[in-house]
Amino acid sequence: MIRPVRFAAALGLALSTTWAAAQAWPSKPVRLVVPFPPGGIVDTVARQLQVPLQQALGQPLVIDNKGGAGGTLGSGEVARAAPDGHTLLMVFDAYATYPLVYPKLPFDIARDLTPVTQIVSNPLILVVHPSVPANDVKGLVALARQKPGRLNFASVGAGSSNHLTGEYFKSVSQTFITHIPYRGGGPAQQDLIGGQVDMMFLSAVLAQPFVKSGRMKALAQTGAQRVAAFRDLPTVAESGYRGFEVNSWVGLLAPAGTPPAIIDRLQAEVAKIVHAPDFAARLNEQGLKGIASTPAAFGATIQAEQAKWRRLVTERQLSLE
Repeated sequence: MIRPVRFAAALGLALSTTWAAAQAWPSKPVRLVVPFPPGGIVDTVARQLQVPLQQALGQPLVIDNKGGAGGTLGSGEVARAAPDGHTLLMVFDAYATYPLVYPKLPFDIARDLTPVTQIVSNPLILVVHPSVPANDVKGLVALARQKPGRLNFASVGAGSSNHLTGEYFKSVSQTFITHIPYRGGGPAQQDLIGGQVDMMFLSAVLAQPFVKSGRMKALAQTGAQRVAAFRDLPTVAESGYRGFEVNSWVGLLAPAGTPPAIIDRLQAEVAKIVHAPDFAARLNEQGLKGIASTPAAFGATIQAEQAKWRRLVTERQLSLE
């Protein structure tokens, strides 16, 4: 039997050791792995967070773009990294669906990685190349039904929000539109601008400059409500598909076993940044909403996303293996 005094002393020592470790962290540059090429939503958020977060941590924050296999290559690398807080992972919603579309995933998202915080959320914008002869959702659906399989849509990879949103849209609109997966948001956007693909569900922050410049045409947004950046653009639900709602998100994770004190400090620092008035206003202008959820709340979000998409993945047989 452990005496209460001994137990309290042991617990106090453990807590003080963990706190000391967190206070000493970071002791060297922190590597932030973005598992996609530059130019996508994850990379965009990472670079906006880079300067204020490294100032808060007192060490350089080095962004390392490790694209490939829909983001699973870079994610797997972080899953195998030392859990000392010096290697972190920034992902978007595709992370939650990895186990659904990659049955032979070489790491376990529940076992090998731990949630830190959901950083932002944002709706997707249904954009098309200017040459596509449709100016709204109704016109696009009519065109797709006239030419089944002739229209195509880009995504940043299988299981990503823009892939699953495209499949969801095909399901509710009863259309056949061909999916074209890319290795990341940058290449997908460039091919849409170049006319190699017809359409895409693109994060609001990424779509905004292309729509303003006329290089893309926006038809609808996927959120339940319109965002300030696209206040004149109807939602898909307003366009005739009631109940249609999809929001993309970006979040931060660490290798499993990272000390809780480090996780908590990371979450707290991110929260200070995204809720600072100037930073929050900038996010709002881009169609992004700062979240900075707790690790537990972010974990619950990931589980909810899996449940949400499981039925669609099963019905449309989206597994890659």
